[in-house]
Amino acid sequence: MLDNLTNRLARVMKTLKGEARLTETNIADALREVRMALLEADVALPVVKDFIAAVKEKAVGEAVIGSLSPGQALIGVVHAELTKIMGDAHEGINFNTQPPAIVLMAGLQGAGKTTTVGKLGKFLKENHKKKVLVVSCDVYRPAAIEQLKSVAGQAGVDFFPSTTGEKPEAIALAAIDWAKRHYHDVVLVDTAGRLAIDEEMMAEIKRLHAAINPIETLFVVDAMLGQDAVNTAKSFNEALPLTGVVLTKLDGDARGGAALSVRHITGKPIKFSGVGEKLSGLEAFHPERMASRILGMGDVLSLIEDAKKGLDEEKAIAFAKKLKSGKGFDLNDFKEQIAQMRNMGGLTAMMDKMPAQIAQMAGQLPAGAEGKMVGRVEGIINSMTPLERAKPELIKASRKRRIAMGAGVQVQEVNRLLNQFEQTQKMMKMMTKGGIGKLMRGMKGMMPGMR
Repeated sequence: MLDNLTNRLARVMKTLKGEARLTETNIADALREVRMALLEADVALPVVKDFIAAVKEKAVGEAVIGSLSPGQALIGVVHAELTKIMGDAHEGINFNTQPPAIVLMAGLQGAGKTTTVGKLGKFLKENHKKKVLVVSCDVYRPAAIEQLKSVAGQAGVDFFPSTTGEKPEAIALAAIDWAKRHYHDVVLVDTAGRLAIDEEMMAEIKRLHAAINPIETLFVVDAMLGQDAVNTAKSFNEALPLTGVVLTKLDGDARGGAALSVRHITGKPIKFSGVGEKLSGLEAFHPERMASRILGMGDVLSLIEDAKKGLDEEKAIAFAKKLKSGKGFDLNDFKEQIAQMRNMGGLTAMMDKMPAQIAQMAGQLPAGAEGKMVGRVEGIINSMTPLERAKPELIKASRKRRIAMGAGVQVQEVNRLLNQFEQTQKMMKMMTKGGIGKLMRGMKGMMPGMR
């Protein structure tokens, strides 16, 4: 995510090494590069102009205090301004209304709107303990109604049925009435999308908005559209009283122009960002954390939140007690840690929130390789006997051949897994002794397929 911009900004900051303080001259040189980096990231020109002007005004004369280098001092100013243009602080869903809180989801076809409705339903259910009802007002595509029904089932939220012969307003009002009678906290209303903005579409969604009077009107937009995403958001904002934006496919956008532009152009907060295809792939959008990720500092707070959601607390406590007791780390534990990592969104999702130096390790993995490798590791461990998993030292040549045959892999793959396990085992010993420095140096051994 946003890799190109992160790399360009990192190079800019390096050019300021050795300077005693931030001056008009060295700031002008650095900001020229920052400007190019932002334009290459497809950030809207008015946003770039305002951003550069604000950074220049605040950075000139900024004292380089303590152990800070000029590059670090400028990063502080840039971080503050990046946060500001993306919205200062996170703004969540407004529940300050008589239940149910009605949320209208708008956007073009193909932006991932229906999937986002399911993701948001799951997010509100799990994080806010809300009883959620979803309904589709897309009467033009029967497949859209069936898709939402399927997504709602996977997300564990309630679905209100509708048909293509009904009017969108009638469907939405019936769903809201149902929600009131069945004590739902939130109603998520999915609307019809188009391939492009047209008068008919806008007139329909205006009528729907007037009929249901939602407390939230969220615009769902594909971040990979770049400038087009911002222009589309602007058009919707002029037609509807939007209260927020949801950026989808942010993990597939190496540029980041939409994330940096949409708040500035529309004046509406980015409330959520969608990453990946899984229904768990929706994150609350925190401008200050995103600014840190763009500048290569990582996003440790979001990583901790992911860990809390993805990890089984009882298993984690039991695992910690086992390590502390000195019973050791076996292949059952190794498999469990891989499964827990997958619950957190996988290695790539974790690395995206790590500081840039650590995240570069994820770049060693070919696209799509992570899922295959995790599946292969689990297959090999599943081919072992309970005794072999508990005592890996028993696995010699004949056992390796049997395990490889059972997992459908070469013996070399079994050897590679055992080598990775040994490295991870050493790291666990370091962790119990508090050797964080040694732990970081040995981190690669924990990640399947990495050197």
